[in-house]
Amino acid sequence: MAIAKAERLMNLALCLLGTRRPLSKRELRGSIEAYLEAGSDDSFNRMFERDKDDLRELGLVIETVENLDGDTGYLARRDSNRLPPITLDAEEAAALGLAAKVWQQARLAGAASGALQKLRAAGMPESEDAYEVHSALEPRIPVHEAAFEPLMLACRDRRPVTFDYRKANSARAEQRQVEPWTLECWRGHWYLAGWDRERGAERVFRLSRITGRVRSRAGAFTAEVPDVVTVRETVESWAGEVATRTARIRLRAGAGYPLRSRATAVRERGDGWDELEIPYGHGLDAWLVEFGPDVVVEEPADLRADVVDRLRAVAKD
Repeated sequence: MAIAKAERLMNLALCLLGTRRPLSKRELRGSIEAYLEAGSDDSFNRMFERDKDDLRELGLVIETVENLDGDTGYLARRDSNRLPPITLDAEEAAALGLAAKVWQQARLAGAASGALQKLRAAGMPESEDAYEVHSALEPRIPVHEAAFEPLMLACRDRRPVTFDYRKANSARAEQRQVEPWTLECWRGHWYLAGWDRERGAERVFRLSRITGRVRSRAGAFTAEVPDVVTVRETVESWAGEVATRTARIRLRAGAGYPLRSRATAVRERGDGWDELEIPYGHGLDAWLVEFGPDVVVEEPADLRADVVDRLRAVAKD
């Protein structure tokens, strides 16, 4: 579906850029195969208006002109849509090369590599890859979740989606209807921020908890997309990063390394368990449940009760 839409937008852009006079809707419909296949005039009109708005959002300047007969025509003048020459210095070229390397393990690897080749063909300076020559560290963002690509395309195309989602305190997945806004990687995990239609509120979803396929749905967004989506701040608060207290937990020796990295103090008990003090904020109970029998909360009592309630909910399901 995404490929068909991209091809349709490209054909419309070429028609508008390749004409010297305004083209009417009738002429455009007769020139683009996807429009010819539209079932009715209403279907074509809706498709054309969406495509025109999408091209304008991408930066194409489309003019609307009325001729002497009162018909409306459209064109995109080349002088209004010509970009200035791309000039990059060595540091800027190195930054782009590093950004492209980040996506080498994802489906965006081909697009990133192709973009670099085109820029180099246009005269972008070559630069020494300091990361490759002098460092054993590789700038990579791992993308293992199958949901990543369809959600990335849905965010780009502003298409609603449905998927099955399993919460941390539930053994069963529930279907969610979401208007996806943006994806962000935090502490090695990918998260989606969007509008949950059934709950009528903004929600953040961890991609590793999405089960099954992500399915696209027709129709426009019902909620306004905010200018700034604070995925990181939301996830930090849910994970207890915004700490207001300190929790004391017992952690099985050799387990729970993410918790150990957060600990402000660690003491060996000598019985196969360690005692940790970690920052305590909203949402820490949901994170602790993920470590199952390897974690026991000693204090505070309200955190211990919340963890027990979550574990009982999972056992009940």
